Amino acid sequence: MNPHSVFNIKTNLEFEAKALEVFKHQFENSGVYRSFCDLLYVHPSDVKKIEDIPFLPIQFFKSHEVLTSKATIQETFSSSGTTGSITSKHHVTDISVYEASYRKGFEHFYGNIQDYVVLALLPSYLERQGSSLIYMVDDLIKRSQQPESGFYLKNIEALANKLNRLDSAGKKVLLIGVSFALLDLIETHQFDLKNTIVMETGGMKGRRKELIRDELHALLQKGFGVSHIHSEYGMTELLSQGYSRGNGRFECSPWMRVLTRDTEDPLTPQQPGKTGGINVIDLANSNSCAFIATQDLGKTFADQSFEVLGRFDHSDIRGCNLMAL
Repeated sequence: MNPHSVFNIKTNLEFEAKALEVFKHQFENSGVYRSFCDLLYVHPSDVKKIEDIPFLPIQFFKSHEVLTSKATIQETFSSSGTTGSITSKHHVTDISVYEASYRKGFEHFYGNIQDYVVLALLPSYLERQGSSLIYMVDDLIKRSQQPESGFYLKNIEALANKLNRLDSAGKKVLLIGVSFALLDLIETHQFDLKNTIVMETGGMKGRRKELIRDELHALLQKGFGVSHIHSEYGMTELLSQGYSRGNGRFECSPWMRVLTRDTEDPLTPQQPGKTGGINVIDLANSNSCAFIATQDLGKTFADQSFEVLGRFDHSDIRGCNLMAL
């Protein structure tokens, strides 16, 4: 199957038909996913709608090589982790699919990347190897074709000066940063930005105490002088992203969808509007697994938007006996 065909999806019916096609393909060709489905006694003949599809626990990306073919691996993305901890590894056999996914996803929500100066404040990601976020942002910086675009690590003063100068000149700016670094920036500088999108990628990475989203966004709104804080929802195990444009609700590209599961029974779908574990269908994950049960908690809504409310405590994760594949 052509992995790029998912980017032609326009309607819910097209999404659901493609999801069932991808499920059947991955069931037949991925040893890890097939074994997981067999343990659940789920066969493609049992799956009539996307809610019937089994979602692979995200921990499998730490313990197994999740692949659907024996094609040559072009890139391996890894998650951040404490020293000595086991990290997730996402093996990508066709990097052009990832590039198409984030390029088309960004354009879907924000338009042409060449309209923006892209400033990236991602120190915890820059300081290690294998970050899919750095791969994406580095490419967006290059594709912006703006000489002012770039990464910032410790040179906060230069970033603050550039941000104020570009914003005052009426330039459209995208400032994308990890939460703790954005807080560091506004502790030493105050802004009144009119032409800048501030986008947080989440996570304190052990540098600060975790804050609930509303508290974090209130601090960032005040510090940057903006009315909305945008957010990006992505992870090592996904090749697509969700975006929130300021109300805490994330939307997905047409080839990605978020569902929720019951927190006590991972095989039971949760109702929209109720808190559950987040399951992601990412059809760009054509050669790993497109159906992933994350460790995030959230809610879905009738318009297919979703909220992220927190994470499971490790003691809350059910069904871990299935990890013994």
